[in-house]
Amino acid sequence: MNRRMFLLGGAASALLSGTRYLSADPLGLPIGCQTYPVRKSISTDFAGTMKGLSAAGFTQIELCSPYGYDDFSSLRQYKPQELRRMLSDWGLGCISAHWAPTELFQKADESIAYAKEFGMTQMAIAALGPFRPRTTETVDDVKRYVEPFNVFAEKAHAAGIVALLHNEGFVSEHIDGKPVYDMMIAELNPATTKLQFQVSSMQQGYNPVTYFQKYPGRFLSMHCQDWAKDSSTLSGFRQVPLGKGVVDWKAVFTAAKIGGVKNYFVELEEDPALMPLSVPYLKSLNV
Repeated sequence: MNRRMFLLGGAASALLSGTRYLSADPLGLPIGCQTYPVRKSISTDFAGTMKGLSAAGFTQIELCSPYGYDDFSSLRQYKPQELRRMLSDWGLGCISAHWAPTELFQKADESIAYAKEFGMTQMAIAALGPFRPRTTETVDDVKRYVEPFNVFAEKAHAAGIVALLHNEGFVSEHIDGKPVYDMMIAELNPATTKLQFQVSSMQQGYNPVTYFQKYPGRFLSMHCQDWAKDSSTLSGFRQVPLGKGVVDWKAVFTAAKIGGVKNYFVELEEDPALMPLSVPYLKSLNV
């Protein structure tokens, strides 16, 4: 994966340097990249991986906690401020990371202190409740899962950090035909929490345009995936670079402004080599 990542990153970089693009990316926001898809190469060659992402045209990244995600444990050797300076030297900013539930609910003070020292302003969780639901969860479970997140969010807010709920796992399920996501949004404290939309949840009936318009100002971030139909795969889809699939990105980014989105991250986990190939499209997308 490393070799493909860097080869394609270099190709994307060469393409970018040889082509004129609009100076404004979608909504004038930096082009970001979630680092989970390149977690394996981060564990073996952090510097090379980050330089490859920067060369491809990404200027922001979203990390995963070195203490909550095993594949990021190699980053524990760096102090938060040192890690931020390294990223800055490679041309990358980082204001957000994903954290494990135990870090937010059992070690909140410790995790918030790390984020503050790093200089982050957003702390996200991938899901509330089980990542692989049993389909036996109830409405009472929804409230039970949201409550500790609201408690954490209040602590984070006091420290100047926004708590983000990402909609994967149980968050994107349905109970008696009703979307769990909406139930959770109703339970979240809007004064201390924001939302990070997972665009691939469209496959489960969650259209980002609909949600950005339905809940104006509640969103702060989104993860961007694109896909094409492929009958040879188990899911019936395969991921492709942004702009090469079924997602209407102009409509998504237009609605994202209503939703309150201030940062976004390309995340193509099936094949991270596709992520650099999304940059030229984003640079050409004027919304």
